[in-house]
Amino acid sequence: MEFDVIIRGGSVVDGSRDAQAMPADVGIRGDRIEVVGDLGPATAATEIDATGRIVSPGFIDAHTHTEIALPQDGAKGRFANLLQGVTTILTAPDGFGWAPLPADKAREHWRSTIFATGPADPSWDFDWSTPKKYLAIFHGRIPENVVPMAPHNGIRFAAMGWDPRIATDAELDAMRGMTRAWMEAGAVGLNAGLDYQPGANSDSRELIELSKVVGEYGGMYAAHMRYSGVGIRDAFRETMRISVEAKIPVSVAHYQYETGSRDWIDEAEAAGQADFSFESYMYPAGSTHFLMSLPLSEQVGGPDALQERMRDKAYRDRIIDGLNLVVDDNSTSKARAYFSETRTGRFIGQTIPEAAASLGVSVPEFVRILVEEELPDALLVYHRGFTDEEFEPIVRATIQHPRVMVASDGIAHGHLPHPRGAGTFARVLRYQVREIGAVSLEQAIHKMSGFVAERYQIRDRGLLKPGYGADVVVFDPQTVADRSTWTEPRLEPVGIDAVIVNGRVVADHGRWTGELPGRVLQPLQS
Repeated sequence: MEFDVIIRGGSVVDGSRDAQAMPADVGIRGDRIEVVGDLGPATAATEIDATGRIVSPGFIDAHTHTEIALPQDGAKGRFANLLQGVTTILTAPDGFGWAPLPADKAREHWRSTIFATGPADPSWDFDWSTPKKYLAIFHGRIPENVVPMAPHNGIRFAAMGWDPRIATDAELDAMRGMTRAWMEAGAVGLNAGLDYQPGANSDSRELIELSKVVGEYGGMYAAHMRYSGVGIRDAFRETMRISVEAKIPVSVAHYQYETGSRDWIDEAEAAGQADFSFESYMYPAGSTHFLMSLPLSEQVGGPDALQERMRDKAYRDRIIDGLNLVVDDNSTSKARAYFSETRTGRFIGQTIPEAAASLGVSVPEFVRILVEEELPDALLVYHRGFTDEEFEPIVRATIQHPRVMVASDGIAHGHLPHPRGAGTFARVLRYQVREIGAVSLEQAIHKMSGFVAERYQIRDRGLLKPGYGADVVVFDPQTVADRSTWTEPRLEPVGIDAVIVNGRVVADHGRWTGELPGRVLQPLQS
């Protein structure tokens, strides 16, 4: 029997909920897994010796800001997910997206998201007036698979621009049509970011009505919830209401579960009506842009509008007076917020007070300079003040929760990005599995593959079984580890022998092979 690829002698963990590691070979023909079992004398053009290794499905990252880096030659962080074993990502995290928008509007909206996405390919014309035109940027140019999600922020911007108000019936009808166009183009759901403009101005009715459209296709609603607008309790309640009223599964973005006190997940479970899950990267720090330091009402119009308003001294003074929490010098505390990216490349690794001191100006004057010269790219990493030891109970409770999926929320670009972008999945295998034993290896793999595919209805991915897409990871369970740190956040993991996407070896011992077999998957399409 002849195969294209044989992975021989490993322990297979197939990604299912009740998986147990079992000795088996894996035979791949074309882009499909053909056989999982004893392949004996069978031969293949490519054979991988997996003795002492785990062979698992490729991991699926449901929340990562790397989609724009994937099709760009030379983009920073292009392979950050792949080298961790991620073979599929979902698009439009936090509702970020630029279709269906004509070129001028797509460019305008791009500026409000560039802090997360990074620069665009100079050859792109930004004519993304249909979802299919946007998705065309990936064809033949990506090392891993992409699964589309409809971007709520992009859809609302197309219908209403920056207007900070509730949609009219006509505007809501237009948004329904755009959501349907995304679903027809292969999206598996709607992604929302309700702390970002313009989605922050939506009401529950808008989200429910758009989710009803998604529900017609069997899709999912996923959200960075309305934390800044209403607080965690009411944000959770709104999300669960969307699930119940739209009759749709929902996923809560980048949430960390705390046991020992009543968590809002516990409240949602006690209510028992919503179909929900959540995803988490489980680091004691987050990352977002400087505009999130302002009240939502001051973010209206995006960075360009803020820069214009800040030219008025009275407005500028009022805004700066409200930033005390952000600009406090935390040098004596474990909590620390430092710049990971700016437009000019200045101030990297510095806090706001440190950056002000480097220019010899006051903090208020520095904030003026920051808004004038560094937006829209000003991105910070926010340490929450925990050591790894202090944070361990949250990590343990989160990864053990039966509703959690692992997702990186990774940002690919920048000078000093959060290490989650290059380390999340390998860190789970090193830290949560091997070092603290919070979950078994099989459970961790399920939360990084099969469970994600199940929640998002990604057919033929997430499991290592005959007939499924040949997305496979081979790694050493004793040595696999993340190496990305706060000071060297781009270091690739170790202990991952091979990553296979659609039957082709794309990473070999931590290096890209030059292959670009990734596809835009359309799992809800017949």
